[in-house]
Amino acid sequence: MMKIILILLFAAYAHGCGTPTYQPSVSRVVNGVDARPYSWPWQISLQYLSGSRYYHTCGGTLVAPNWVMTAGHCIGSRTYRVVMGEYDLTKEESFEQISRVEKIVVHPRWDDNCLSCGNDIAMIKLASPVVLNDKVQPSCVPESGEIAPNNDPCYITGWGRIYSGGPIASKLQQALLPVVGHSVCSSSSWWGSTVKPTMICGGGNIRSGCHGDSGGPLNCRGVDGRWYVQGVTSFVSSRGCNTPMKPTVFTRTSSFTKWISDTMLQN
Repeated sequence: MMKIILILLFAAYAHGCGTPTYQPSVSRVVNGVDARPYSWPWQISLQYLSGSRYYHTCGGTLVAPNWVMTAGHCIGSRTYRVVMGEYDLTKEESFEQISRVEKIVVHPRWDDNCLSCGNDIAMIKLASPVVLNDKVQPSCVPESGEIAPNNDPCYITGWGRIYSGGPIASKLQQALLPVVGHSVCSSSSWWGSTVKPTMICGGGNIRSGCHGDSGGPLNCRGVDGRWYVQGVTSFVSSRGCNTPMKPTVFTRTSSFTKWISDTMLQN
């Protein structure tokens, strides 16, 4: 009975996902730019404790009031916290919600020594549910097996490094990363066999994710007008964040929809 109730609650919550109060500015994006404040209200900052201070390490996506999705490689033995409603990492803007972490579930087949092996996904249970408002809202999770079409105009968001070896961004950034179909991305002149069917590629020219964007969302608008987190930022080329024909690689969320749901229901 409890599982049935949880499923019904999850279905009711999911109905209100992916509809930001402040619409993203997506009409023209040439390169990475400052996002419109709070237009990606599911974007979170995963921060670790060092000394007496917390520092941004990865992004993530709020997918339920007490659950965040991020990358498996973002998780280690550190003490973490999750910050929602964040925009400028260098300022306190009074809209932030800071949550302690109750539990972290890394995918059982994630291998720290093999980033390109796949399964780079983890779920973080918050110590208490966030307060959903106009600045903190969940993203939608795609149906199992759903494939974002080639050239779908999706957006990466995060506070990652502005360029390889550069500083992390202070304000939340967004960049247009059109989806590169698996048949292209896995071809020999692109990523080859490094890219698995459980991954999704985006970009491949001057725009890309970079270090610090890891774990954050690839945001794609569905035919219903809602925003879906189609990918979890996983890795870029060792030759640099903006290497041509080496698009940013994401964990394909729809390959793990059942695992995401089961993890939330069982924990």
